[in-house]
Amino acid sequence: MSVIPAAPVGPLRLVPMQRLTHGGRWRTEAMRSYRMPVLLWFTRGQGRITVAGLTRGYGAHNAVFIPAGTMHGFDVSSQVYGTAVFFNETVPLDLSTTSFHLRVRDARHQGEITGLLESLQREIDGERPLKDRAIAHYGGLLSVWLERQRFEAEDRPEDSAARALVRRFTEAIEEQLYTGQSVSDYAEGLGVTPTHLSRVCNQTCGRPASDLLADRITFEARRLLLDTSLPVKRVAEVLGFNSAAYFTRSFHHRTGQTPSDFREARRA
Repeated sequence: MSVIPAAPVGPLRLVPMQRLTHGGRWRTEAMRSYRMPVLLWFTRGQGRITVAGLTRGYGAHNAVFIPAGTMHGFDVSSQVYGTAVFFNETVPLDLSTTSFHLRVRDARHQGEITGLLESLQREIDGERPLKDRAIAHYGGLLSVWLERQRFEAEDRPEDSAARALVRRFTEAIEEQLYTGQSVSDYAEGLGVTPTHLSRVCNQTCGRPASDLLADRITFEARRLLLDTSLPVKRVAEVLGFNSAAYFTRSFHHRTGQTPSDFREARRA
């Protein structure tokens, strides 16, 4: 089963950063999206994170907000610590609809989010009356903290033409993930050539468009193999592959395992 549920049971759910890697590095590094917004608050360590086709380095006291349905992935070593906050999309918290990456340098602001997360965890773990209402209000305070930090941020990356194109590409992948489209198909829909699309993907995240697309499809295949009982042939059909054999070859090329072997090993 997935480490991260389809949605939090209550208004929010807090998950230690190290737990996100349970089951393999593909849990964090592979391109994926969640149907709920997520905040990543890093307290120790460093690495690289790709959100909507833009790769940046992250370190201690970095906050990365990722809206629902946004393609992303990040590397996590054993030295990386922090908290992932998953927001229930049904709880109105007036969260941003665009992603952003904040480097929180002020110790007071670092203390504010630490206090909010600690209070949230106590409410989540406890059984006091009006628990969900309290969690929702803390979530509201967390959203205010994020917007204040975003307003004061000085290192916002400019939304260049290349970054805007790659963001549109990742959005298109999320919208049409099960259609079996190729990079050429996506490029045509975006009004550019496949070569240009791959060039700007390499520019913003160091990976060609084909690799981003294949990585996202492979993560979705893994998710379907673990979280559903669909036969491998049906998983291939859902993901738009022309045949189960081609899907198996593609999956094995990316993961080193056949779909059946991957499912059996993870469920053992």
